[in-house]
Amino acid sequence: MSNAVPDARALRRARRAWYMYDWANSAFPTTVLTVFLGPYLTRSAHQVADAHGMLSVFGVRIAADAYYPFLVSLSVALQLVVLPLAGIIADARGWKKPLLLVFAYTGAAASVGFYWVDAERYWLGGILFVVANLCFGISVVMYNAFLPELAAPEERDMVSARGWAIGYVGGGILLGLNLLFLGIAERFGISTELAVRLCLASAGVWWGVFTLIPARGLPSASRSARQTSRSSEVKDRVRTLLRQPQALLFLAAYFFYNDGVQTVIALSGQFASQELQLPLEIIAATLLAVQFVAFLGALGFGYLARRFGAKRVLLWSLLLWIGVLLYTAVGLRAVAEFVLVAQLIALVLGGTQALSRSLFSQYIPTGQEAGYFSVYELSERGSSWLGPLLFGALLQWSGSYRWAVGGVAVLFLVGVVLLLFLRYPPKFPRA
Repeated sequence: MSNAVPDARALRRARRAWYMYDWANSAFPTTVLTVFLGPYLTRSAHQVADAHGMLSVFGVRIAADAYYPFLVSLSVALQLVVLPLAGIIADARGWKKPLLLVFAYTGAAASVGFYWVDAERYWLGGILFVVANLCFGISVVMYNAFLPELAAPEERDMVSARGWAIGYVGGGILLGLNLLFLGIAERFGISTELAVRLCLASAGVWWGVFTLIPARGLPSASRSARQTSRSSEVKDRVRTLLRQPQALLFLAAYFFYNDGVQTVIALSGQFASQELQLPLEIIAATLLAVQFVAFLGALGFGYLARRFGAKRVLLWSLLLWIGVLLYTAVGLRAVAEFVLVAQLIALVLGGTQALSRSLFSQYIPTGQEAGYFSVYELSERGSSWLGPLLFGALLQWSGSYRWAVGGVAVLFLVGVVLLLFLRYPPKFPRA
């Protein structure tokens, strides 16, 4: 394909390839982040912890329950350094597609490596997770940076929503297959521990196989990226961003509320397993349903944004997040309540993420998509550092998962307050 998408047929083909990377990589946040890895690593940590429930990790004493939240925080802290650099390189060299593929396949390989993680090698699980989550974040920077190239400003809410929706279906199908396998594994003499390790590894296989579609169908480089490469420097990007206070205001709001979203995604399985004492089969079945409800929610919020505006609909979704989290912290006890709360979150989950991406794209100068989306991705789908750190710290301080969940609701509240001051649509030149 040429450097720019030349006609309507090629544009449709490129969009389909772009959607399929969401289908491919959603295996990681769904199967690894949300369902299996948190409970599995936490149980492994408990098996090797001392009598006080503490681990010694490179000389640092950490509560076994806090081990996984701190890993999530560490992996995203590394993104603070790596993602902006990767975005600038991608814009300067026109390397969005090559970097997407390199980090997608490195992350997929690390995910396959979870097969070799057991209680004695809980530390290996931590290393592989940090690598996989970092690679996931970088690959999604490159993926998001294609959105302005593939959709005009008035189309981005729906194109972004479709990408998220297709991702939820892909992640849901793999999770459904894993849930089915988990239910029949014992009939074939496969232990639950081995079955979980196979499920974790399957996410890497899925991620790698379906990435072949965007590898073939996405344009190799954008024309604007190559024009920018002649004069792009880090200091120019910083100056450009500082001259766009509305973009900075959105990023500040997004930093807080998306930390909350990613914390819920990464740690909901651990909450259900440890606080509610739910078996893994119920957790996985509930979160499987979440994928398909979120598919409908993402498409529905795309239509609502067209009618009422992306900012207004995004604010509605954040208020619902706050209400659900406060109820979880105070009143959630029964399995039926957990299922209901999960589906309420699912309705707004896809919409919150899709509208955030399309809204932010309106503030990006032409030719600087990857650089801007690298900053955006610091708090994007690979989980953020502040929420898991807050969750882990509150958990270690109070010993209560409910205190930790209540603390996460504060992140959404800060995001709402900041978004109220955002001017939308943008009133300044984008180029």
